[in-house]
This record gives sequence, structure tokens and C-alpha cells, in this order.
Amino acid sequence: MRYNGFMPLHILKLAVGCDSIRDLEEWIEDTQALNRRLGRPEEQMHTTRMVPKRMDEIIGQGSLYWVIKGQISCRELITDIRPFTDSEGVGRCHLILKPKVIPVEPRPCRPFQGWRYLADKDKPRDINATNGDVGAMPEDMRRQLAEMGLL
Repeated sequence: MRYNGFMPLHILKLAVGCDSIRDLEEWIEDTQALNRRLGRPEEQMHTTRMVPKRMDEIIGQGSLYWVIKGQISCRELITDIRPFTDSEGVGRCHLILKPKVIPVEPRPCRPFQGWRYLADKDKPRDINATNGDVGAMPEDMRRQLAEMGLL
């Protein structure tokens, strides 16, 4: 992991059309399989219109936090950000992601357009062995408990 002297900064983005963490994982698996078949690098990337101006705070230590069905649900580490201009002359960028989805403690999030910065102090905690049985719960149950304010 790259250390650049900054506190990590993250990006928050809606996973439009995605109903669950498993849906996102399947999309990543399908994309990786397509890349293999076409002889492309097996990179996981997400294309977005706006280029983050604070790239140095993100690359190698920040994550893309995905909002699924109104809740921050999971994240992927951002390994690189590659600005480019598309065929119509519009500036865009590829967020290069480590293709490992990490569930986080669900947190409600209102819809928004594009993406938002997420400060490190405001990020939800990862779900893993250190926070008990939450990681063993089915995603739907975590979602419901979070909606009731019990998680």
C-alpha cells in the first residue's frame, strides 16, 4: 500500500442496478472472465465522468464505497485513477479497483448523482471476524437490522 503522507480519502458511489453485494461480485467475475477471453489485462475498473482532484489522498489507500439499495454496503480498494478523454471529447476517468469486495457495516445513504468524497473518519467499519456475528449474517438480514437502527 502506498503511503503519501495524507489520511486516506475514499469515494462513495451508487451501484445503479445492483441489488446486493453478490450482484456486484458476479458483475466483477463476469468482467474478469470477459477480459481473459479478449486477452485484456484483468483489471477491475469503474468509469466515471468527474476526475477526483484529490487523487493523491485516494490512490493505494482509499476505497470505492458502494451504495446498494440505499445503504453503504461494501468497498473495493482503489489502486489507481486514470484520467482520459473519450471519443466525444469528454473528460472521464477509470477508477482501477482491487477486485475484492469487502462488506462493511450497512449505513443508510440517500441517493445522489455522480460520486462523493468520503472522509476516512466517516467510513463504515469492515465486516469481519473482529465484529462478531455480523459478518456471518445474510446480507438481507444486515440490511433490515440497519434499517431498524439495530446495527
